Amino acid sequence: MIDAIAEDVRKLRLFDGVADTTLRKLLHAAYGQSSPPFVTLVEEGAPADFLHIILEGMVEVYAGARQRETTMAVVRPVSTFILAASVRDAPYLMSARTLQRSRILLIPSADLRAAIASDNHFAMNVVVELAGCYRSMVRHAKNLKLRSTRERIAAYLLRQSRILGNVPGYILPVEKRILASYMGMTPENLSRALKSLAEDGCKIDGQRVIITDRVKFEALADLSPLLDGPDVEASQAGVSLPLPLSDLQRLA
Repeated sequence: MIDAIAEDVRKLRLFDGVADTTLRKLLHAAYGQSSPPFVTLVEEGAPADFLHIILEGMVEVYAGARQRETTMAVVRPVSTFILAASVRDAPYLMSARTLQRSRILLIPSADLRAAIASDNHFAMNVVVELAGCYRSMVRHAKNLKLRSTRERIAAYLLRQSRILGNVPGYILPVEKRILASYMGMTPENLSRALKSLAEDGCKIDGQRVIITDRVKFEALADLSPLLDGPDVEASQAGVSLPLPLSDLQRLA
């Protein structure tokens, strides 16, 4: 059983090159949890007793205040979420709930911290992962503060196309209501912004994105290495939306 779980988590950058003895110590008290859609896994403000790793399904990480909610990330397998709270033994700053039937591995945070203290290679992996999380959060904050609604949406859509190899079309990886929440806007504002992009070279048909004039669309998006990459930061760390799927990936 441990061997099967170890094979799954080895797919994470966090465990890349980590000694088998360290990994087995981390997993000896870990356990799996299967949940149907829309089950709360983590509550904002609760003690961070576990590091969560999603092995199957999809999880939304979100935060709330004054009867408002905002999506912070959507996590697909194999990924961790809320690593910083586990490392610091601090309360969760975000909540998490399943969007699909999901299988989650829970590693006790105390075991995580013990592994950091005893294994220098693993400690460096954690530092690199947290640095990636920080840089992704900074980029997201810059997008919210420095771009207009239309520019923000255009930059997000064009970046997904570039990640897939500059494809002219692809499928949005999340529902539009989640995309709106992550982008800091209402679903109605997102809908209007998406419709307006047709005149700038991008058509939206349901969940499908079709770039009809890349030159015009790139002019609107105005991608920048300091705002958008090119590096795909912390894609397994639950701090952003999932990467997009091509039509071939979707059918696989």
